[in-house]
Amino acid sequence: MAALRRGIPLYVAAVLLASCGAVPSDILYRVPEEQPPNTLIGSLAADQGLPDTGHLYKLEVGSPYLRVDGKTGDIYTTEIPIDRETLRDCRNLFEGDKCYLEFEVSITDMVKGLGSGPRLIEGRIEVMDINDNTPQFSSPILTLSIPENTHIGALFSIPMATDRDSGNNGVAEYTLSTGPDADQLFSLQVAVDSDEKLPQLVVMGNLDREKKDSYDLNIRVVDGGRPARASSALLRVIVTDQNDNAPKFERSHYEAELPENSPLGHSVLQVRANDADTGANGEIDYSLHQMSEAVQRLLRIDRSTGVIYVKGLVDREEENFLKFFVVAKDRGPNTKSSKVLVTLTVRDQNDNAPTIEIRGIGLVTHQHGVANISEDMPVGTPVALVQVSDRDEGENAVVTCVVAGDVPFQLQPLSESTNDRKRKYFLQTTTLLDYERVKDYRIEIVAVDSGNPALSSTNSLKVQVTDMNDNTPSFSPAMLEVDFAEGNQPGDKVLDVVATDADSGSNAELVYSIIERSASGLFEIDANTGEVRVKNLLDREETERYEFRVAASDKGVPSKTGTATVVVNVLDCNDNDPKFMLSGYSFSVIENMPPLNPVGVVTVTDVDKGDNARVRLFVEPDNGKFVIQNGTGNILSSISFDREKESTYTFRLKAVDSGEPPRSSYVGVTINVLDENDNAPYVTKPANSSYTYLTPDTPLDTRVEVVQAEDIDSGPNAELVYAITGGNPYGLFHISPTTGEITLAQAFTGEHNGLHRLVVQVKDNGKPPRHTTALVHVFVNDTKANVSLIDVLVGHSLYTPLDRDIAGDPNYALAQRSNILYGSLAGIAGVILVIVAVVVIRHRLQKDTKSGYQAGKKESKDLYAPKQGPKNSKGKKTKKNKAPKPAKPLEEDEEASLQKGLKFNLINDTVSDSPRIHLPLNYPPGSPDLGRHYRSNSPLPSIQLQPQSPSASKKHQAVQDLPATNTFVGTGDNNSTGSDQYSDYSYKANPPKYSSKQMPHRRVTFSTANQAQDLQDASQHSYYDSGLDESETPSSKSSSGPRIGPLALPEDHYERTTPDGSIGEMEHPENGAASSSSQPESRVAGLKRLP
Repeated sequence: MAALRRGIPLYVAAVLLASCGAVPSDILYRVPEEQPPNTLIGSLAADQGLPDTGHLYKLEVGSPYLRVDGKTGDIYTTEIPIDRETLRDCRNLFEGDKCYLEFEVSITDMVKGLGSGPRLIEGRIEVMDINDNTPQFSSPILTLSIPENTHIGALFSIPMATDRDSGNNGVAEYTLSTGPDADQLFSLQVAVDSDEKLPQLVVMGNLDREKKDSYDLNIRVVDGGRPARASSALLRVIVTDQNDNAPKFERSHYEAELPENSPLGHSVLQVRANDADTGANGEIDYSLHQMSEAVQRLLRIDRSTGVIYVKGLVDREEENFLKFFVVAKDRGPNTKSSKVLVTLTVRDQNDNAPTIEIRGIGLVTHQHGVANISEDMPVGTPVALVQVSDRDEGENAVVTCVVAGDVPFQLQPLSESTNDRKRKYFLQTTTLLDYERVKDYRIEIVAVDSGNPALSSTNSLKVQVTDMNDNTPSFSPAMLEVDFAEGNQPGDKVLDVVATDADSGSNAELVYSIIERSASGLFEIDANTGEVRVKNLLDREETERYEFRVAASDKGVPSKTGTATVVVNVLDCNDNDPKFMLSGYSFSVIENMPPLNPVGVVTVTDVDKGDNARVRLFVEPDNGKFVIQNGTGNILSSISFDREKESTYTFRLKAVDSGEPPRSSYVGVTINVLDENDNAPYVTKPANSSYTYLTPDTPLDTRVEVVQAEDIDSGPNAELVYAITGGNPYGLFHISPTTGEITLAQAFTGEHNGLHRLVVQVKDNGKPPRHTTALVHVFVNDTKANVSLIDVLVGHSLYTPLDRDIAGDPNYALAQRSNILYGSLAGIAGVILVIVAVVVIRHRLQKDTKSGYQAGKKESKDLYAPKQGPKNSKGKKTKKNKAPKPAKPLEEDEEASLQKGLKFNLINDTVSDSPRIHLPLNYPPGSPDLGRHYRSNSPLPSIQLQPQSPSASKKHQAVQDLPATNTFVGTGDNNSTGSDQYSDYSYKANPPKYSSKQMPHRRVTFSTANQAQDLQDASQHSYYDSGLDESETPSSKSSSGPRIGPLALPEDHYERTTPDGSIGEMEHPENGAASSSSQPESRVAGLKRLP
């Protein structure tokens, strides 16, 4: 058998529809039809997951096509092949419907015996079609009439071929073969309607009956099987006389119901067709077309009226659906026809009584209508399988089945099947059977359908009870659960299990055991008492729950065993410390991050449970800088980080659980503060007010200066780049971008003499970058004898806009020479005015000695208040009468950076090679009045101006006793011409006559006769020098009187003062702007000469 089974090719597929269990299972197998005997269809043991030994398989339904191996459950074919086309349930299937063969197999566990109850498996086998049928035409000769003069392209239906196969094995295609005479006249077209292929003949040429009245064509049909099957028929085309119209049915589809058991001659329905022609061309004959054997046997049609009649016995149980075509043909010489589909549904009549079939199930065998069952069978044990069926349908097939009489048996539906025509029941016990009380039962089963009138039937079974060990030990409850603390001692008692057996004697003596081998290594049970003890130390963290089964077996023959499930829940003890996920944590944060932001997350676990695993976190030491959130492990900062102050924070976290006693652990945390570019570079060297002296013949690549700067940030934020951004119009200097070293890049020429101011920008590599600006002054000249002048030039440079190149102004030299010329002329004019004023004053003093200045008397006008010049005042013109270009305004950030740099350098610089000059930081850019900032700190004699005449408002005389607020001090004469001609001012300065320590101070009064001229022409100024040094008194000086003439230095070397103590305004000569011409009063200023 095995050799035969291995030698047969298999084409089997199985699909498990429901898993095995206490309820019946449905299985679907697929097998091609016409398989040879002993072909394996499927294995129930393998498909159900059951072992292939210890079970008994029995075929209940499925013969004669199937057989089942009793040990393995393998299903095989028999000597009778499964022919899909001949199976009763597969005869009238529609296209696409599947063909099924039902089977039933009972399975009995031979180890547990009948007490476990049999299991019934219901299944179906899908019989898949193979190409075992050839498509056939209804006749070997097909006749088709076509009228002559039919227009080209007209279609005529050809009778279809039929194939008993289905799907791909059905009709696939048609081909047409024509002779030479018809090759140009006909062709074939196949239309598809409801998955049916309809062959149609296409007229391709003109037909003439007088030339040829018939054509013989060959039509061939092929199915889609592999290999394909084909057949041919002769298609005879008869050319007829002209017939214009074909019959036309009133409906496209006729449907009707045919009652079962209808009498012969019963009228089913009438089909009607109309023809628009007259005479014989309009007369119609009806006929049945493409009908099955059942239609030919049961129906006929009246050729003239189209009425369909019953001519045979109609049995719905044999044929429930009829499908055919009706053809209508006219009677003209060139017959035209049409066809229509007719479907008839056979309506059921209640003509079949229910059928009751009682048969054995599993090991319960029936012999001569008697079944044997042991008394130890539990309630619900199946005794028989009862199948109730009714061949009718609908309500006529709804059957009610009951057990008659008072017996301990009932019918239990096998499944919730919706098939009302066939229902299966288990005949099972309702109570325990006792052989000593009742030895046998007569069971009568009654089945009644729901027809009108109802039909019924009965069947009976005799059940004999045999004496057996019918009680199984049982535990109450079946699941035992106990709590047991970890950390126990081996041998500690866990619990007692107790089982009971309703039998007596040896059948009630029980032996206890543990079923699972894995549990036997941890637990042991006393075989006689059922006491369970622990053999090893239990650890909840390793295993929290143990579940195993215990068995109680009696000593009967055969022995019965009952089981129970034991669950041991291990209770937790606080025997584990909290554990951090890492041995140490290191986090990085960005500085300037606001407080109360998370800086990191730590994770701590405790393998204990409940309160023993509830962990709290603490920061140690708790200095208030950091806090930690319990529950989330988030570390929050209470401070804002500044890396420059503190770059690293280190502390410990303590984790404490809530056990008794509590357990704890520690972990170290390091917070690294990442740098942010929040500090701009600052220049440490050189100071903005310092300068470097170079001679014109300085060689190239000479180191001029090194700009040194620092940035308290770190990394790229502290990497500095140096660049010259201004003051280098000739490209004389070069700076190293990395070291800040300034070197001479080009040789000096004569036009390069003077002061150079290099604007150096120091920028870091942060994102965004920050920068600061430094000023590097380089004085180029043959000598540096006039140090004071260099200091003044450097001081003036500090307030010159950065976008102006001091050494690169092309009008610089011309403006300087013009200023010297204008200054000389103004000095001469001033000396003349002073002489005239002195003469007039002396004359008035001699003439009117009683007149004088009255203190406290309010002047009509404030003659000494400084007047604001107009905003649009024009400066002095150059020799080419071109105004100097206005300076470009500084950008806000550049100016702010410069102010910071100036403030830093001016406060901290120390100049070793030049006198120190203190200048204010808030002096506005433009043309500062440097003389305003050089007052003397020592008290000096004062000069009082008193009016001598009514015209005193325009002229004043200097006397010795003036208020202190009108005091001014000037140095001695210094009108020599120096060799330094490259000043940033428009005047020339001579080398000092005195050293800075010995330079005398003089008190000078100057006035003008005409205030208007005073504003317009500086040459009209007169200066009055008392000739007294600071250390002299009037009496110690020569009686020759004070000197009258131009002062030794221009006015911007003195400080102007007015009678009220305020500082009078004076435009710096560099700006080239005079005071407003509208100022009516004369101004008196005190001058203190620069040291």
